[in-house]
Amino acid sequence: MARQRIHNRRGGKAASGTGASWISYSDMMAALLLIFVLILTYSLYQYFTMLEIKTKQLNDQETHLQLTQEELNSKEQKLIIIQGDLDKMKLTLDEQEKQLAESQIILAAKQEELDAATLKLQEQQSQLDAQARQIDNLIGIRTNMIRELSSSLSAANLSAVVDPNSGDIKLDSAVFFETGRAEIRAEGKELLDRFIPVYLDVLLRPEYSDYLGEIIIEGHTDSSGTYEANLKLSQNRALQVALYCINMPSLSNAQRTKLKQIMTAKGRSSSDLVYVNGVEDPDASRRVEFKFSLKDAEMISQMNKILSGEDQEGN
Repeated sequence: MARQRIHNRRGGKAASGTGASWISYSDMMAALLLIFVLILTYSLYQYFTMLEIKTKQLNDQETHLQLTQEELNSKEQKLIIIQGDLDKMKLTLDEQEKQLAESQIILAAKQEELDAATLKLQEQQSQLDAQARQIDNLIGIRTNMIRELSSSLSAANLSAVVDPNSGDIKLDSAVFFETGRAEIRAEGKELLDRFIPVYLDVLLRPEYSDYLGEIIIEGHTDSSGTYEANLKLSQNRALQVALYCINMPSLSNAQRTKLKQIMTAKGRSSSDLVYVNGVEDPDASRRVEFKFSLKDAEMISQMNKILSGEDQEGN
């Protein structure tokens, strides 16, 4: 019995020891399982937390993508509208370029017309300038004749004075005639022999002869005596000078013929006296004057020819 109890004790102890071991192992396994569960639970928590975060992020990204897609769609619509506007602008630009090309063609044609008109205007201006010079020359014929008369008489040592405005030349009557007489003195004939060739050489030049209308020889007296007597005396003196000039041997046949056509003798009596300081100068009043006149009709006709262009065509 005692051995049995001892054995039982030993066996009980052994059994108790084995049971304690299993309890410890099961506790350990339970603890491990608990830890595993806790780890699994934590992992699941972490997973679901991460899943929620990722899901939220995905949702946010999806929302962002939707917004971005909407923006892209909006921008695409705007681009379509802009492209439409650009197409319209291109069509408008093409039309404007076409119009510009047409305008350039028209402008080039207008420029050619303008150049032609400018050239024509320049030609007309040249013609007008030439006409103006011719008219100036025509108007200046008397001035030129007076200037050349003065220079020619000076060159011939003739003291005759030429009026700068009219071209009239006054010769002292005392050189030509005795008091109250109409016969030309020798001194007067000598003066005429020197004066007339020079005078006619200028007036009958080709550039003047067509416009020379008349050469007038005027006789003048002082106021002494009656007007009628002085008229007759002045007329006779002018006539004697004219006849002497026509019959002058030094004249050519052409000069003599021309002189007969245009020379006139006039007596002015005492109608054109010469005064000095308001007082009659009898010596200066007794004089013979040589005057010339131009053909107004001929000059007007020539001006009309110049203005009408006939003169240029003739040249």
